Amino acid sequence: MACGEFSLIARYFDRVKSARLDVETGIGDDCALLNIPEKKTLAISTDTLVAGNHFLPDIDPADLAYKALAVNLSDLAAMGAEPAWLTLALTLPEVDETWLEAFSDSLFVQLDYYDMQLIGGDTTRGPLAMTLGIHGFVPPGRAMKRAGAKPGDWIYVTGTPGDSAAGLAVLQNRLTVDEPSDADYLLARHLRPMPRVLQGQALRDLATSAIDLSDGLISDLGHILKASGCGARIDLDAMPYSDAILRQV
Repeated sequence: MACGEFSLIARYFDRVKSARLDVETGIGDDCALLNIPEKKTLAISTDTLVAGNHFLPDIDPADLAYKALAVNLSDLAAMGAEPAWLTLALTLPEVDETWLEAFSDSLFVQLDYYDMQLIGGDTTRGPLAMTLGIHGFVPPGRAMKRAGAKPGDWIYVTGTPGDSAAGLAVLQNRLTVDEPSDADYLLARHLRPMPRVLQGQALRDLATSAIDLSDGLISDLGHILKASGCGARIDLDAMPYSDAILRQV
């Protein structure tokens, strides 16, 4: 890269407003030094997002930063964990400072909102891609897992399924939405999904199992059923579809 890695990190990614008390050493050293609070279990999730596979190559960088973090936060939410730390490995085809500024600004707005800290990462040159490692805490023995569902349990979702897929279809010109407000809503649900962090924590002592629905209700419910060794019946009339989706069918 024309711009050195260290100057790139310092300029766009080393800007913590107030360090978390559990971070002894963050960005700027060979490793981050972290202190896990007493009576907490560490929850870790890692996702790699590649342009053309997981997001459109021409996505707005602010939307990309939001979506990338939201996808990882949803994994923590599914376990009932409280977000804490993030690592980011970013692969860029070139150094575009306008792109980097928009991406990092959006990322840090979300990190501040969730009281998270970027503790390290890496940058390199290549096709646009990123790997995020997210860390959080959950009380011992209270994490929600895929295994645990049993016959007689009710199946609940915390959002309105299908919105994100419809938003992607709008972006790819596979779906025409006549009402502009509906199109805006569906696009927002795809580009800026709301991770159910607080809902996940509230459900820790209520749900027998849980999963993030990033792959869709049927696919992800199948993961729960396989892990739990049971089947399921879905009442389609009770599905909480959004008005924007219902107006398309």
